[in-house]
Amino acid sequence: MPPHPTAYERHAPDPRVVERSLAGSRQAVFWLEDAGAAQQFPELSASTTADLTVVGGGYLGLWAAVHAKRRDPGRRVVLLESHTVGWAASGRNGGFCEASITHGEDNGRSRWPEEYDVLERLGRENLDAFEVDVGDLGLACEWERAGTLSVAVEEHQLEWLRDEPGFLDTTRVREVIDSPLFLGGSLDAHLDRPDTALVHPARLARELARVAAGLGVEVHEHSAATVLRRTSSGRGVEVHTDRAVVTSADVVLATNVFPSLLRRNRLMTVPVYDYVLMTEPLTDDQLASVGWAGRQGLGDLANQFHYSRLTRDNRILWGGYDAVHPVGGRVAARHEDRPESHARLASHFLATFPQLEDVRFSHRWAGAIDTCTQFTAFYGLTHHGRVAHAAGFTGLGVGATRFAAEVLLDLLAGADTERTRLRMVRERPLPFPPEPLASAGINLTRWSLDRADHREGRRNAFLRVLDAAGLGFDS
Repeated sequence: MPPHPTAYERHAPDPRVVERSLAGSRQAVFWLEDAGAAQQFPELSASTTADLTVVGGGYLGLWAAVHAKRRDPGRRVVLLESHTVGWAASGRNGGFCEASITHGEDNGRSRWPEEYDVLERLGRENLDAFEVDVGDLGLACEWERAGTLSVAVEEHQLEWLRDEPGFLDTTRVREVIDSPLFLGGSLDAHLDRPDTALVHPARLARELARVAAGLGVEVHEHSAATVLRRTSSGRGVEVHTDRAVVTSADVVLATNVFPSLLRRNRLMTVPVYDYVLMTEPLTDDQLASVGWAGRQGLGDLANQFHYSRLTRDNRILWGGYDAVHPVGGRVAARHEDRPESHARLASHFLATFPQLEDVRFSHRWAGAIDTCTQFTAFYGLTHHGRVAHAAGFTGLGVGATRFAAEVLLDLLAGADTERTRLRMVRERPLPFPPEPLASAGINLTRWSLDRADHREGRRNAFLRVLDAAGLGFDS
């Protein structure tokens, strides 16, 4: 039986229209450009001591540093960033800050059913606390607690939404955001306090760095950590860079998708590249043709899904679909330029919004996501409880990193808290196999998910085996 074309393929625009829409785009991260000149922090040039060393200047590392100083203002905290603050995933994601700390309800319930209600509550409490921090810390990150509209673009996807409390039929969903592809949808169930906020990703990272520095955190850029080891006395941990050493009682490792300083974590995550487009600002008439008055985040229900949102100046970000694991599993800038992925995104955008045929894309970019086999963060302690780590956020780290930072500080303190008692925190997921087996398995999974999208959601035998083993992914 031949596969069915998807809605995006059935309604594909003329290739010349796609080519024209991309003609003026630049390979550059819109968020990092839009955030303007960044505060610069010095390279670590001389060895020093600290109470806590944080490795990584993305969201997780920045939240860990900020929380550490708020818990104990007298604590000396040093943060090491290999490049510049927020330059990687934290500065180039979609800016969806979600309440879920389990990569969605289905993933959470399937893995930790006995504690899911607690995980859901903790996730919402974390998002509420995030919003309080935005106000109390003065984080100028364009926070909008707008919620999410999930849409069905295929008939079989409608059945997944009909029992949702926020279900919208075709007419009602097109009153929210108007696309001829949308057959139905579901709005965030908590309309008074939605489960998703939108932020400007790069501004959030830079604002957290500003706050951290203001609290007394010693931030060092262009200071890549190369070696991690216990001191000769065994009472501390040394973090080495090419030029200096930081010796401290405790260490937080927040290196995301990049190779871990811990050998035991080298196979725990793999990079998956996500591709993104940004339009030029829409005119008032163009925006009116789409609606989108509620400014919700937007996502479809396919395995290879799209996500979209408006910016403050009414551009449309359009990303997702292709999730590419590079052969060999290495993070490299060359993987960010993939013309076929950006052309596919542009085609799907124009199929979704044919009324925006004259809109041009100004920016195109990509970034590597740290994916683990449980599709949400895992945690751990090493070096006799002196080094705490978390990774594997799998694309939903904007909100979850704030929660994870609290977990890591609890673990280092030896604190018995509701967070540290979670089975999600105490257990490690399965590692990936070494290369080339990892690439083979991941690419077979991706092919199978694409095949399911072309066969009315029916999962093949390979995906069903992964599901039974707790390794299946359902967006």
